[in-house]
Amino acid sequence: MEMNREKLCTSKAEVSSDSAYHCSACHDDEEWSTTSRGRAKSRSLSASPALGSTKEFRRTRSLHGPCPVTTFGPKACMLQNPKTIMHIQDPASQRLTWNKPPKSVLVIKKIRDASLLQPFKELCVYLTEENNMIVYVEKKVLEDPAIANDDNFGPVKKKFCTFREDYDDISNQIDFIICLGGDGTLLYASSLFQGSVPPVMAFHLGSLGFLTPFNFENFQSQVTQVIEGNAALVLRSRLKVKVVKEHREKMTVQNGIEENGVVSTNIEKEAGKQIMQYQVLNEVVVDRGPSSYLSNVDVFLDGHLITTVQGDGVIVSTPTGSTAYAAAAGASMIHPNVPAIMITPICPHSLSFRPIVVPAGVELKIMLSPDARNTAWVSFDGRKRQEICHGDSISITTSCYPLPSICFRDPVSDWFESLAECLHWNVRKKQNNFAVEE
Repeated sequence: MEMNREKLCTSKAEVSSDSAYHCSACHDDEEWSTTSRGRAKSRSLSASPALGSTKEFRRTRSLHGPCPVTTFGPKACMLQNPKTIMHIQDPASQRLTWNKPPKSVLVIKKIRDASLLQPFKELCVYLTEENNMIVYVEKKVLEDPAIANDDNFGPVKKKFCTFREDYDDISNQIDFIICLGGDGTLLYASSLFQGSVPPVMAFHLGSLGFLTPFNFENFQSQVTQVIEGNAALVLRSRLKVKVVKEHREKMTVQNGIEENGVVSTNIEKEAGKQIMQYQVLNEVVVDRGPSSYLSNVDVFLDGHLITTVQGDGVIVSTPTGSTAYAAAAGASMIHPNVPAIMITPICPHSLSFRPIVVPAGVELKIMLSPDARNTAWVSFDGRKRQEICHGDSISITTSCYPLPSICFRDPVSDWFESLAECLHWNVRKKQNNFAVEE
């Protein structure tokens, strides 16, 4: 018996030293790393994982660990499901690479902020003249009098490619995105791409900056490293939302603009129904709107009624959105690499109604309860606010198009640093120790 154990250990050691572990449940081209990863101590744009010399299989510093073995005993196994929503990698292995050198960049600037004019001009001059890149800028940004009347900036401005939101499709023309502002600029960048999103580099030039890890002082070297493909990534999952409304005679749609002023995207009409689709980075908020009555909405999970929300409303958020409205409503904060969807009630009329986390990929459906006294209102990342009436429905699930956000250092370090600097997580005056008696 002891000899068999020694042979088994020896064979495992040979396998771990000569090859990598493979998981048939995941992608065929992915491998299980058999080496440990170290964390760089110096603060830099990205910390490349250093490979250790050990040959034994160790758990990486992934939040999810290695792929689990899906065989149980001699005869049982897990049924393979071909409908895989997404595959979560080790955060330390998520790194940016380019198939071809990037040539076009979208620069998103926070509007109505005079302090961003000089950084915006410096960045655009650097991109166009020193890197010879095609710069896309939204047309309303160039309408700022401080930019339009600047004669020195005129030669650079003539090289720009402009676009208008909800009118021009630039999804297949942008290689990567640079945001100048706060968290709102990143949310706005996400709304411009309803499909695949280019890598986003966000500079902290706003008020909070939880999602914007870069400082603008050394932007030349940082942008150069991203162009060269030397950067870590965090994949921020998004929500795919479908709003189905019963056709009503009062509602007319002209040029994508409804009577109430809401600009609708991806509008379809089928058998008297209006269908709108959105990609949401932070959260979907369903609330009671201007009504003084409690909201009364039913929440379904994979077709089964799980609860009825009676209160001010409900928040369905991504892990990225868990540190936004959901955190203010009492929910837990979740790292962006955790595959999950959070359901948080807003001021529920029940002491036992606590926030819950459900697996990514489930399909949630929210509808007005049949006996609801009033309608509800829904917004997507704080935009596109519209009324939900009886017969309408909101379907929410995990999108297969995440937002790849470029990290300053790595996904774990950046997140905890944002918790400490922006939200002052667990900051308090330390307790005094006991005096040592001689």
